[in-house]
Amino acid sequence: MKITKNRLNNILRKSKNRKIAIIGDVMLDKYVYGSISRISPEAPVPVVDIDKTEYKLGGAANVANNIKALGAEPVLIGVIGNDYDSGHYIDAMKSLGLSTIGIIKDTKRPTTAKTRVIAHSQHVLRIDSEVKDDISLATIKKITGFFKKNIRKFAAVILQDYNKGVLTKQVIGELISIAKKNKKPVYVDPKFHNFFEYKDVTVFKPNRKETADILAMKIDGEESVKSAGSKLIDRLNCEYLVLTRGEKGMMLFDKEKNKTVILNIPTRARRVADVSGAGDTVISTIAVMLAGGANIIEAVMLANQAAGIVCEEVGIIPIYKESLINSYKN
Repeated sequence: MKITKNRLNNILRKSKNRKIAIIGDVMLDKYVYGSISRISPEAPVPVVDIDKTEYKLGGAANVANNIKALGAEPVLIGVIGNDYDSGHYIDAMKSLGLSTIGIIKDTKRPTTAKTRVIAHSQHVLRIDSEVKDDISLATIKKITGFFKKNIRKFAAVILQDYNKGVLTKQVIGELISIAKKNKKPVYVDPKFHNFFEYKDVTVFKPNRKETADILAMKIDGEESVKSAGSKLIDRLNCEYLVLTRGEKGMMLFDKEKNKTVILNIPTRARRVADVSGAGDTVISTIAVMLAGGANIIEAVMLANQAAGIVCEEVGIIPIYKESLINSYKN
């Protein structure tokens, strides 16, 4: 199947401003830049003189940022603390034009923050501030209440799991149930914990390592990928399974076609500079393209194209619709 630039423009036009809910773990990425000129007298460690600090969105917000860059309207639903970092998180969302209406503050949890100390272009240290315990029942009620109240506004739902405690078994079950009752498609980007709680969803998108770990099997050649994909569809009963394979591209499995591979495509990256955030780009692009009327094969092909584009850049960047359009010659 060939996708033309005209077809892509039609899909993007139809998906423009359609609301897509993203529920999952949100986090703040802090980058502390400085220089080292001496060793501490207190311990044999370098002293970093700070020049500047930058605050960027991480976790499920990367998906929201991708969706916005593709022209749809993300509604991010997540949990932060009521602390110093939460203020920077809200400011970062506003600077990107992201709505904060679905962000819930929990006074008993810190804002998940990852601080990276960088000196002379070298990553010296990373400090993580987080609580991975399941969120409280009170916070669960706030998430499911907001979701249920707004479900009819959403064209699709993405569950973006980083195992930080937001997507508990109860939350997963309730969100999928509400979405199904309202005939809304659900797309999942899982992590190891609660992997098999995501049953009966529309698209399930694990990567090769997650799949190998959860099935306790070695996945290297295409036959092992096909076997793993078939096993996952059996256990999850998802409509489609998109198994991403890094530099080897991705495979699409269809439940209705005997769990067989209906698409096997290599990566589109001309050169791989950084794979960070590629998985976020894949699930975001699939959701936006399907919201714009693409079929599943078109959506996965476009997601593969989008992932190839962002992998050519250093750092976590979203896929902009202009970049995706310009990657097609006609």
